[in-house]
Amino acid sequence: MILKNFKELSKYLETSRRIVIIGHKNPDGDAIGSTLGLKHYFDKKGHHTQVLMPNEFPDFLHWIPGVETVYRFDRQNNQCVKALTKSDIIFLLDFNALHRVGDDMKNTLVKYENDFALIDHHQQPDDFEYMYSDTTMSSTCQMIYNFIEMFDDLDLVDENIATALYTGIMTDTGSFRFRSTTSRTHRIIADLIDKGAKNDRIHSNIYDANSHSRLMLLGRALSNLKVLPEYKTAYITLTQKDKDEFNYEKGDTEGVVNYALSLKGIVFAVIFIEDVEQRIVKISFRSKGSFSVNKFARNHFNGGGHDNAAGGRSDVNIEETIKKFTSLLPEYKNDLFSSYE
Repeated sequence: MILKNFKELSKYLETSRRIVIIGHKNPDGDAIGSTLGLKHYFDKKGHHTQVLMPNEFPDFLHWIPGVETVYRFDRQNNQCVKALTKSDIIFLLDFNALHRVGDDMKNTLVKYENDFALIDHHQQPDDFEYMYSDTTMSSTCQMIYNFIEMFDDLDLVDENIATALYTGIMTDTGSFRFRSTTSRTHRIIADLIDKGAKNDRIHSNIYDANSHSRLMLLGRALSNLKVLPEYKTAYITLTQKDKDEFNYEKGDTEGVVNYALSLKGIVFAVIFIEDVEQRIVKISFRSKGSFSVNKFARNHFNGGGHDNAAGGRSDVNIEETIKKFTSLLPEYKNDLFSSYE
């Protein structure tokens, strides 16, 4: 764990500040939950806060309390720049380096003259003035709970904060089934329920909001599933044509890679998603046991993340990307077979 200049940060926040809170590009449940949870907490402490996101996020996250106040950098650029210009400090949540917000927003942030505070659980974070980094944490939302506890303010956690934090912990732990889910995680979840988080409603809002087209896209993804038992690996492909046929919307492929990982005997699962507009192939990696997809993504596909969940990208077409991926597997065969379920 890295806890840098935390006493100084605590003292700095004793006075009302203008705070901007930022999540990563293509924000997920943990990014939205942590930023809004922290916003609600800072608002109760008398600070003036504004959450910024680089771009759009899935519809199934639009119900979280406070989401209507979020500014998007790609569509509300003037409001975002104004908020940044007026702010005293920027909190960076659920990402470890400025490039994770995308080039446009990064180019604005690198000119920022005040300090950054990082709260994140991803590996190999960049260095900032204030840092709370812990790669053992299940989620950034769990870290926000810890952050509030460090300030001895758990009594301020209300239904809005509890709902936001529960959402991020639930989604980033795969509904509490990933290895990062600890007894401490469950104790925090219990407290959030006691403080007003409605666990059944949150789960339903996230996972029971499928459209017909999304389920049809899932069907196509599963029909494209390839299994390589000799490497304990399975992968899924979705072309731009597949996405267009089923009216793809942001968030429609969330969690699809886990279907490949659910296969008996599989320890390494990947989904390749063609994005013609950005001229890239987006890649999500998942694993079981000791096989580190973080290292695999960093070494070969311009990505990274956690040991068992990471992302990456490829700048060549989907066919060449898959060819490259499969050509790498022989050198990892021993690691894959020595992993465990």
